[in-house]
Amino acid sequence: QVQLVESGGGLVQAGGSLRLSCAASGSIFSINAMGWFRQAPGKQRELVAVVHSGGSTVYADSVKGRFTISRDNAKNTVYLQMNSLKPEDTAVYYCNADLLDYGLGYRRDYWGQGTQVTVSS
Repeated sequence: QVQLVESGGGLVQAGGSLRLSCAASGSIFSINAMGWFRQAPGKQRELVAVVHSGGSTVYADSVKGRFTISRDNAKNTVYLQMNSLKPEDTAVYYCNADLLDYGLGYRRDYWGQGTQVTVSS
């Protein structure tokens, strides 16, 4: 079994910053990629950013230049530094890990429980 535990959400004024963290634990053999998705009310879940095991990153166009994703492989932890936040960044942010679970014996996706980010104008 694998667990993803997120932290760092909250309420911030427009232009402010927040840092999200997500730690993966459990029957992890290896992690291919870790990333962040978000879902605003009435909208579909969308990719925010992802970092692959080799260090390559992908960002949504809407967050490029404002958000930075990073990863600590030794701690199985991914971070999302969010700067210059806008009200349209308000959403529940979900951590995702694409990993090889040695308990199951195959690769699958895991999700965190979500953390609320609210940006006031």
